[in-house]
Amino acid sequence: MSFQAYLDKVEAQTGLTSRQSIERAREKGFDETTKSTVVLNWLKEEYELGHGHAQAMVHVILKGPKISDKHVGTGGAHGDKSDTLWLDGKDSNPSP
Repeated sequence: MSFQAYLDKVEAQTGLTSRQSIERAREKGFDETTKSTVVLNWLKEEYELGHGHAQAMVHVILKGPKISDKHVGTGGAHGDKSDTLWLDGKDSNPSP
């Protein structure tokens, strides 16, 4: 599963785009200085996310939409099309 696919699945489960989830995290006072386990536990409790999906959200909440280019353009199940994740909803993504 690509990183973007994780975010899209979280959106389907929570009804929130990644950007909306980030906004909610900011409202809770979470930022790049927050320990990842604090955010992880909040996502699991508040939205009943599994560990992997919560970890994907922790990344965008604490580090932003840029990801390593390790899997970019590789195709296959784990390949992403870009090193920048789409945060504004899977239905509005110009390159799904």
